[in-house]
Amino acid sequence: MLMRDSIRLAASALVTQRMRSALTSLGIAVGIAAVVLLTSIGEGIHQFVIDEFTQFGTNLITIQPGKTSTHGSSPGVFGTTRPLSIDDAVTLQRAPHVLAVVPVVQGNAEVEGGGRTRRTTVYGAGPQWPQAFQYTTRAGRFLPPDDPNAPRALAVLGSKLKQELFGDANALGQRIRIGGDRYRVVGVMEAKGQVLGFDLDDTVYIPASRALEMFNRDGLVEIDVLYQENAPLDEVVNGIMRILIARHGREDFTITTQQQMLETLGALLDVLTFAVGALGGISLLVGAIGILTIMTIAVTERTGEIGLLRAIGAHRRQVLLLFLGEAAVLSAIGGTAGLVLGAGGAQLLHLALPALPVHTPLAYIAIAEILAISIGLIAGILPAGRAARMDPVEALRAE
Repeated sequence: MLMRDSIRLAASALVTQRMRSALTSLGIAVGIAAVVLLTSIGEGIHQFVIDEFTQFGTNLITIQPGKTSTHGSSPGVFGTTRPLSIDDAVTLQRAPHVLAVVPVVQGNAEVEGGGRTRRTTVYGAGPQWPQAFQYTTRAGRFLPPDDPNAPRALAVLGSKLKQELFGDANALGQRIRIGGDRYRVVGVMEAKGQVLGFDLDDTVYIPASRALEMFNRDGLVEIDVLYQENAPLDEVVNGIMRILIARHGREDFTITTQQQMLETLGALLDVLTFAVGALGGISLLVGAIGILTIMTIAVTERTGEIGLLRAIGAHRRQVLLLFLGEAAVLSAIGGTAGLVLGAGGAQLLHLALPALPVHTPLAYIAIAEILAISIGLIAGILPAGRAARMDPVEALRAE
């Protein structure tokens, strides 16, 4: 039997049983649509979270007090963790390839200004904060490079906090109270938006040493280090470790690079994407069972046709390929329809819920279509093999 005859015969079988073919393809279409839709949501969330974290740059290192690794015995009195200090941050300026060092203290306090009071996030920071985190000032300037241990009582307002306290009036030079202490406003930041639900504009920035006093803290929450983009990361980390160990006497701090954070975060988000895709895969399993059932019924109904094909010279391999081809075509049609439904549904969902990020990579589309065809072939193996093994005489006698 010629190849074109096999194709014509398979096509005629699908067209003859249009309703059955449509329902079989629908099972695969629903499964593919579910996979594409759910993975689009998962990938969209993945990309959104990564973008949120990388907006501050990728050449940042965070130093926090305390060592995250455990030890075999109690360290005792001499093993207490030494807090990170302002002097630690100043000394780290001498580390190799370092561009900026920012001491960070964070807390919450009431801010009074313009006849209004608002409770907001207070950041104790250093003058290099804008350089390290890619911030810009809209008016005035950021905190000046005063004596880090005895800075002036100056403050910089986030854009939202400025609007809440002073409205459209000029805030520069105004006196405000933060936690009961008087400060003078020297700058207003450009709007930065939100990161994972945290409003970066509803904030006020004051010198780190004053924040330590305000919140009665012994040490900094963390020290953030910006290093040169092309600098060898290991050399930068080793330089920071040498300086801090020399000051503290031992490694009682934790250094986390931006790459480590992104790798950990990416691994967690990959698991999320895989999990939601696996949920959609359950629908694909149902579609595969549908193809297996329909093809088994088709083989039973076409027993006489199979016997006739074998009687006029068709080989078992040709009969096998005939039914496998029908299964592949059904799954391919269903897969294409599922891609349209899934990708279209993802975009409609994004239009209905703009806050929900969705992203459908082209690689996912190709993989989904290949997956649909593969599922059809796998599901069609058993009934196609049964058809190929039929004895032609017995098949014609059954007819």
